[in-house]
Amino acid sequence: MSFTEPAGRQGSAEFRWAQDGSEPWLAQAASIDTDVAQYFLVSARCGCFMQAARSLNVRSTLLRKQLAQLEQELQHTLFSFQGSVLSLTREGQQLQAKLTALAHERKLPVVEQPLIRLAVAESILHDILGRDLIALLRRNASVRLEIIALDSELSLRAVSADVVLWLAPGDSPSPGPSFATHQPQRLACLDYLPHIAKRYSRVTARPDIPDDLADFMLVQWQHDRQFDSFRPWNEVVEQRLAGVVQMQSYELMLEMIRCSACIGLLPMYMSRYDRGLVALPGLFEQPMQLNAWLAVNADSQNVSEVQTLIELIHHTFNERQEWFQP
Repeated sequence: MSFTEPAGRQGSAEFRWAQDGSEPWLAQAASIDTDVAQYFLVSARCGCFMQAARSLNVRSTLLRKQLAQLEQELQHTLFSFQGSVLSLTREGQQLQAKLTALAHERKLPVVEQPLIRLAVAESILHDILGRDLIALLRRNASVRLEIIALDSELSLRAVSADVVLWLAPGDSPSPGPSFATHQPQRLACLDYLPHIAKRYSRVTARPDIPDDLADFMLVQWQHDRQFDSFRPWNEVVEQRLAGVVQMQSYELMLEMIRCSACIGLLPMYMSRYDRGLVALPGLFEQPMQLNAWLAVNADSQNVSEVQTLIELIHHTFNERQEWFQP
């Protein structure tokens, strides 16, 4: 038996949709703007407008405005809150199913994000840059970022990255990256002093001269042995026959100082980063310093994501300028 559409309904989209069991209003799904459709699908999948905005790298206010306009155009409520949980209404579920089917039919490609590689000195990553990098990822969940911790001159020379942030003694950025970069920029001069946890050291009993260190356990991060500018400290550690711990992990060294009554060499800003630590000035006459340098791969200079990362680094260091005052 053949089927003929009633007169006056030939070619009617609403009638065809009704025949396959769909709601007539869903006929508008195919004409929804691609970005708005993606806003809806990602919000439905995440169950959270804020997380959806992060994933799409758009402002949450823009996302919610577009979805509100979509509800007005379709004349249906698509989302509802049950307590604090965002969920789809019946119409929202229908639209999700239809848009998902349309996306499969169109085979829309995933928009690939460029891979940005950041190589950064481990201590700077931990103490200075870490929180702002986390904030960047919190705002933009679609970014592709590879973070490489630099813990030696060898790792610096061997690395290939778009942005490099490293420490070097003296006024020269050498040793620096082995690949072509734009002119390196000096971001800060870092002074270093021995530190101890306040709770393990009374003011009257703190060491004043190198000989006083004999009564304390010393802890050294192996990375610091390579710097000639740290010679006063390194010589004291190397002469030790007992009461010394050397380790590869920067974070574990910090924990040793915080929790084991050890004395270790740290940047002078550390007492601002951790109020439980106190610097021990006057132990060595010779200043111990390193400079923080920033360089950008010559091939990556104009990539917008690289520029965003550079701006973040500059903002972070500018915001903490008082940390680096002698």
